[in-house]
Amino acid sequence: MWFIVFWCIVLVGSFGIGGFFMFRKFLKVFPKADGKSTLDWEEHYVNESLHLWNEDAKKLLNELVSPVPELFRDVAKQKIASKIGQIALEDRARTIDFDHIIRGYIVATPKRDHKFLIKKLTSMNVDMKPYEHLFE
Repeated sequence: MWFIVFWCIVLVGSFGIGGFFMFRKFLKVFPKADGKSTLDWEEHYVNESLHLWNEDAKKLLNELVSPVPELFRDVAKQKIASKIGQIALEDRARTIDFDHIIRGYIVATPKRDHKFLIKKLTSMNVDMKPYEHLFE
């Protein structure tokens, strides 16, 4: 009897957690006022900036997302790459350089994860002074 009650609680909890993440994904797919969803804009910026990426930039992006658990790494890389692409396109850059990658990485990372971001950038010996305004 207690096993069945415990199992029911585990199932309801699992469905609740799964439903929460499914709802968050649904909100990203839902179109905004301009007719495009958040995921559409991410894909747009990645596709538009694809020719700006060189091998060094791709390696740096892979190194920056390495602390992210493997299950979520592709999603994080897509979000960060789209923000980097957006910044590079707004700057009318010919290639994506170190500054674009660091700025995009900081802007795309949620505020709750900034302490991990700072730790990663510090371990890479990145000077944080030019980017302090992005943490506010």
